[in-house]
Amino acid sequence: MITRLSRIQRVWYAFVRALIVGFSKAFWRLRVEGAEHIPATGPFILSPVHRSNIDTPLVSAVTRRELRYIGKDAMWKYGWSAWFFTSLGGFPVHRGTADREALKKCVAVLEGGEPLVLFPEGTRRSGPVLDEVFDGAAYVALRTGAPIVPVGIGGSETAMPKGGKVIRPSKVVIVIGDPVEAPQVEGAKARRAAVRSQTTVLYDVVQRLFDEAQERAGTPNRR
Repeated sequence: MITRLSRIQRVWYAFVRALIVGFSKAFWRLRVEGAEHIPATGPFILSPVHRSNIDTPLVSAVTRRELRYIGKDAMWKYGWSAWFFTSLGGFPVHRGTADREALKKCVAVLEGGEPLVLFPEGTRRSGPVLDEVFDGAAYVALRTGAPIVPVGIGGSETAMPKGGKVIRPSKVVIVIGDPVEAPQVEGAKARRAAVRSQTTVLYDVVQRLFDEAQERAGTPNRR
């Protein structure tokens, strides 16, 4: 079951978000472009490219609304850590179980009217080209009718590459694209086709935004 954040957790989220955004603007000269594309109300799926551990806290800069994230259940092992990660919008998924469980929790978050962060590549990747984009975001979008908001993040891999232990000063730019609306379809076959089509569209849009963000951050993609 997915529970909404309590009033205390919401205040804590706002405080931590303010610290993250303030630090990011000072240390990484963070700039967010296209924030007007973020829905002011209602559910949506934020789908960013994923090249660094800092991507998760960084995307909190795109909106003051509380974002929800998926996390491995080991992060909720202790009472204090469970409260901490939940207060920052996270919710656990058991490792080794079917993806169906994670998707059900994602649907529950969106049906509750909350925004959800869902990295389309599934995990951190490296390099200038998007890896395989999974159908999860498109599937959840069609199930709930929530739009997908694609996001490119430039400079985060330089700031902290995969496997890196320390952060480095590097300009970071987040570019937010137009929401990709979920089509209205009926029938299992049509839904499967729509999911595949939406995934292809998402791949192309996120790659374009990634290229744009890298260019503006001064670390253009070389392909």
